[in-house]
Order: sequence, then structure tokens, then C-alpha cells
Amino acid sequence: MFQNFEVTARPEQGPPRLAALRSELDGAGLDGFLIPRADAHQGEYVAPRDDRLAWLTGFTGSAGFCVVLANIAGVFVDGRYRTQVKAQVAEVFTPVPWPDVGLTDWLKEHLPKGGKVGFDPWLHAAGQIKQAQKDLESSGIELVRSDNLVDRVWPDQPAPPMQPVKPHALEFAGESADNKCARLAEGLREKGHKAAVITLPDSIMWLLNIRGSDIPRNPVAHGFAILHDDARVDLFMASTKLDDVRDHLGGHVTQHEPEGFLEAVAALDGPVSVDMGTVPQIVADRLNDRLINGGDPCALPKARKNAAEIKGSAEAHLRDAAAVVELLAWLDDQNPGTVTETQVVTRLEAERRKDNALRDISFDTIAGTGPNGAIMHYRVTEETDSRLQNGHLLVLDSGGQYLDGTTDITRTIAIGEVGEEEKACFTRVLRGMMAMSMLRWPVGLAGRDIESVARQPLWAAAQDFNHGVGHGVGAYLSVHEGPQRLARTSHVPFEPGMILSNEPGYYREGAFGIRIENLVVVEEATPLPGGDAERAMLCWRTLTFVPIDRRLILPAMMTSEEIAWLNAYHSDVATKIGPRLGSAARMWLDAATRPI
Repeated sequence: MFQNFEVTARPEQGPPRLAALRSELDGAGLDGFLIPRADAHQGEYVAPRDDRLAWLTGFTGSAGFCVVLANIAGVFVDGRYRTQVKAQVAEVFTPVPWPDVGLTDWLKEHLPKGGKVGFDPWLHAAGQIKQAQKDLESSGIELVRSDNLVDRVWPDQPAPPMQPVKPHALEFAGESADNKCARLAEGLREKGHKAAVITLPDSIMWLLNIRGSDIPRNPVAHGFAILHDDARVDLFMASTKLDDVRDHLGGHVTQHEPEGFLEAVAALDGPVSVDMGTVPQIVADRLNDRLINGGDPCALPKARKNAAEIKGSAEAHLRDAAAVVELLAWLDDQNPGTVTETQVVTRLEAERRKDNALRDISFDTIAGTGPNGAIMHYRVTEETDSRLQNGHLLVLDSGGQYLDGTTDITRTIAIGEVGEEEKACFTRVLRGMMAMSMLRWPVGLAGRDIESVARQPLWAAAQDFNHGVGHGVGAYLSVHEGPQRLARTSHVPFEPGMILSNEPGYYREGAFGIRIENLVVVEEATPLPGGDAERAMLCWRTLTFVPIDRRLILPAMMTSEEIAWLNAYHSDVATKIGPRLGSAARMWLDAATRPI
């Protein structure tokens, strides 16, 4: 299986590891040390070697950081993980609600007389350090570059990943790497930039039409790249990874070992474009006054999927939906109390594996039943595995990495007889998801402008959820892809071709969770009679076609327009997915998609 259920961190491991790190603080002359969940490439996901935050604290979420001082160790997590962190860290660590409480305010509170706080300049973005230093002015607190103190006390730290890189076929990429490099180099010349430094693994994969497997669940390889204004690329990646792609890369790409990256950066003529939100501080140090905050040149072109990428993603979603429906049909045939979370995960992966284009799952499947469903990014283990009991809601969030696309889908499923309160909350979440699906909006708006549409039905009941409404999704790349997001913090305008998730939810700690997620792609909206001819509009096209559990819906809470949308959606599901199913699943789907 791609997924395993091993316990990867235990709370009791934290105290001795924290004590060892504090001993290193004394020897280094530091009053504190920052431990992010990041690697030198500044992607969201990290290899086991770089999972320092989990090794030290036990917290395994995909975002957060720890600050270790002599008398307190704060673990900073956002709203997605505030239930999870309490179960995963020992009492020697103090959960901190971030970003409600910021790093610098917390440091000022706990180091009131000032002090030196160390950080590894490979693991922190230059923009983050610049802002933190500004916020700490006049506090007496100094951020000090340091080697990594966690690495000093981690005796069995895994080796760096060295998995082979594979070509990504033109039929799926839709544009040659030569064309991409030439197009982006022209953009550099127009801005007067001599080069761009690229550290994000998915940007390098997209630019060169290659894929890797250095990061679990993400088809990326570790490396760095410098794109020059004449379309040449210097690729800093271990040569042992590249045996299968040497001819594919072409003459405009020159391979170097990663150890030469900083020296090459220091030798660049300026101005050099970087993304201050992701470029490591140590790279900014080498560039000095030649640095221009021009952003990652791959970010927006990668987000704007071309016709081949959209076609591939749409087809991958249809095949993936058939696998999910087969699972749902099987699950509905099991009696409450007879199936466990791990059995659901295992069965779903087996259904996906029937597709020869599957290369991995796109993240560890979330299968949380009852109270576990309230843990937004729950990962079932051998120790937490729970039975699906009568009255439970099962939150099933999963996806696949296919050669032609990346999928991500969440369905909340009724187990036996579910209470009216759960149904009312589910219906509100569904209404929010449908409202976003039906939305048309003017060109130029960003996530911050429209994400509240999906929250309105919950807000009307004094309810809400602590995560964004949606994230960008790659084309056989990272399941979380920027720069666009359906979130109140996102300022990036939506453009045609961008793929995002639409996933409102609701979570009641200790009781149940609800999330409903489809992937959608931005398209130009068809003009409407009587509309402003000069006002261009955008809309969503749905890519995900899996039935929504009708047993959890209270139709009396819905408008006629919402009921019509749901019935039309289920009709599309039956038409598109039915012919791809076995006979038993087809019969189940016919019943699951009946009009309400």
C-alpha cells in the first residue's frame, strides 16, 4: 500500500528530545531556537529527513512551528490543528493559537529582557525573517543565524531522499519545457531581470516537465534552479537522480550538484528575481543588493492550466470518481460496527490501484469516524483505528496522483441512523458548497472577496470552520498549490484555468465532523441577457462527480434553486460515472442519485 498506519511520533518522546535541544542552546550561547516545518526548498511538504518539528514535538500537522526557550516551548498551529496538537504533544510543550498570537509578540512576552534566538537560514524564507526583525526592533531580541540544533541531537536522522526523476509526457504537460523556459525568460527581460532563483520543487518540476518522488504523495524531486534571461537553466540536483531524463532535459539545461548552488547564486549578475515568501534566507544573504522581490516566475503560469492539463485533470477525476463510488457502494452494504477506519482506507486505495495511471495517493487518506471526524487532518493509525458505529458521521477525504491529473475529494457519509442536529449542520455545509459552485463573479476578484459565500449558511446559525474554503491543486503535482486560494488571506485574482477545491466544513470537537469537497476549474462565464456587456465574469466548472449523501440532507432547509442544482449534479454523476462501474455499484449509484 501507499499508505501505512504506523504511529510516527509519540508524546512521551518529546521531553527527552526537548531537554537535549536545550543543552545545545546553552552551548551555542542562544536563548532560543526556531524549528519550522520546512526544508531548504520551502515547499509545504517535507521528506522524513526534514520533519524536525514532528521529531521534536510529536505534532505531525502539515503547517506550524516551534519556538524553544529555556523555560517554555511553544508549538504554533493554525485553526486546522488545534484539536490535533493537544493529542500529539507532551505537557512540556505549550500549544499557541497562531496566527492569532504572532511569533514576535510571543517572543516579546517570554523574553522581556531581550535575548538571542537562533534560526537555520536554510529553513526560513527571507521575507519571514525580514518582517520578524522589523517587528522585533527596540525589543532587545535578536534573530541569529545558526546551524541546525535539532540535527545535532537527532541521532538516527534519515538520509536525504535520492529517488529517480522521470519525464512528464508532453501529452499531459501541454507545452514543451523549451517553450516554458523561453516564455518565462522573455518575462524576465521585460522586467530587466537577469535571472530568477527557483527553490520550490513543484515549480522546477513544472518548468522542466519532469516529476520525482522525493516527497511522499507529491511527484516532486529536491533541487534548485536558476532561470537566466536567455532561457538557459542551471539545475542543481544530484546527478544520480537524473539518469532517466538526461536526453529529455535538452541542451538548455545544465546539471550541477546541489553543493554548488550557493556559489552559483553569489556569482550571478543582478538584478536577480526571487520570491521573498519562499527563498531561503541564506540565498538572500548571497544575493545581497542584487536581489529583487519579483516572485516565482513559474507560480502563475503553473496555476493557469492549459487545455491539455484541464482535459487530463477532468478525465482523471472521472476515473477517480468511479473508484470512490465503488468504495461507497461497498461501505453502504456493511453493517454499522463491523468496519474500521483502516479498512475503509485500505479498500479505497485498492479501488484506486485498479487504474494503471495511478502513481500514488495525493495525501494520506483522512477517514475519521465520529469524534475523529472533528480532527480536520486526522491520520488514522494502528492505535487510533476506530469502528464506524451507528449514528456516526464518517469524514472521508482522499485523492490520487495520476499521470494526467491530481484529485482531491471529501464526502461525509452517514453510518446507520444519524441525528437531526448532524443533518442540519450537514445541510448548511452543503448549501455553502453549492452557493460557491453556482457563483459568478467579476474578473479581478480574489479568494478574500468571495470565500464568505460558502460560509453564509453556517454564519446564519452562528457556526463556522477554521480553515479556508479552498486551495489550488496541481496537474499531477502538489495537491496544495499556490498562489491562488479560496481564503480570506488570498489576494491573488482568479484566472481561467486555475483549479481549486471547494470544501466548506463544520467540526464539533469530541462529537463529529463534516466536510464536502469538489474540485472546480475557473472558466469565463457565458454572458447573460440583460447583463453589462463590458463586465467580464468568471465562473466555476465542476470536475468532481461523486454523489452527496442524500440521507444527511434536510430538503426543507434548502431553496428550490439549491434543490435543482443538486438534482442536476446527481444526474450528471449518474450519466458520467455509471458506465464506469460494476453492476452492484451501478445499482447503488442509481439509488444514491435519485432526485430529492
